[in-house]
Amino acid sequence: MTTKQEKIKMMTLKNAINLFRRLTAETTSKSEIKVYQDFMKILTNLEKRNLAEPEVESLEKKLDDLELNRTLTNSKKHFKKALQQLKKYLEETFSIISKGDYIIKGITIGATAGLLLGIVFLSGLERSLGISLGISAGTFIGMIIATYMEAQAKAAGNLIG
Repeated sequence: MTTKQEKIKMMTLKNAINLFRRLTAETTSKSEIKVYQDFMKILTNLEKRNLAEPEVESLEKKLDDLELNRTLTNSKKHFKKALQQLKKYLEETFSIISKGDYIIKGITIGATAGLLLGIVFLSGLERSLGISLGISAGTFIGMIIATYMEAQAKAAGNLIG
């Protein structure tokens, strides 16, 4: 259990949302705004959930660890990295994923497996034809599996965005 003094020092969900609202208003860079809006979307969704006190404390500790209040010269790079770390933390700790995460993983794994499939099993065809058919089939299968997994996550309430 944290003391009152430690609680004040911690980055709360509300403080983090307010920080990203302020940062969004201060910048004109579209890529920075997108990162800040992604953060706000995730944090707002988490705020709406009925998380238990230990879960909230764990999440707020993670927000502290991300050092969101630190001033940097290359803030976009820092916040992009922090966003990826937060997404990884949410997936590992709460089984919460962002919309499109499974799709990206499905395309990547499917294309890689399809490339191998094309080289090994479709080598009887012209080399480039076998490879392109393998990549296409692998990507298609990866998309189907990823779409199914994302639908399962949504049905379980573990999808943000």
